[in-house]
Amino acid sequence: MTHGNTAPARFAFIKAQWHADIVDRALDGFCEIIPAAQVDVVDVPGAFEMPLMAQTLARTGKYNAVACAAFVVDGGIYRHDFVAAAVVDGLMRVGLDTGVPVLSVSLTPHHYQETDHHNAIYRDHFVEKGREAARAALGITGAKAALAA
Repeated sequence: MTHGNTAPARFAFIKAQWHADIVDRALDGFCEIIPAAQVDVVDVPGAFEMPLMAQTLARTGKYNAVACAAFVVDGGIYRHDFVAAAVVDGLMRVGLDTGVPVLSVSLTPHHYQETDHHNAIYRDHFVEKGREAARAALGITGAKAALAA
């Protein structure tokens, strides 16, 4: 897929650093589908910082799509579902405001314990979610290109 009929499509991938050992697996899956040479990676502290970074990257005009990955879990002192909803709503708004597709690979499990078993399950799941985001990025990029032709 090309951008402007001359250069390969470019994608941004934003990763929240909370539980980076799990979240980083989404990038692995993404790059199984889209070559890493076409992906610019940006780390942010946590999920809440992703919408602003997505907006900043989308406004550059360099990217066909922006994917964002985070693992939002119950920290015991806040309602993680509210954080997750705010993040996903923010990412959607960025896409609508900029016209650049913004894809969420943000998971909010109901039950997560920091055990080897749960960590292995979620690492594997993030690889698959990364693949799904890459397929969606290619799909929406292709659909937009077809409309522009």
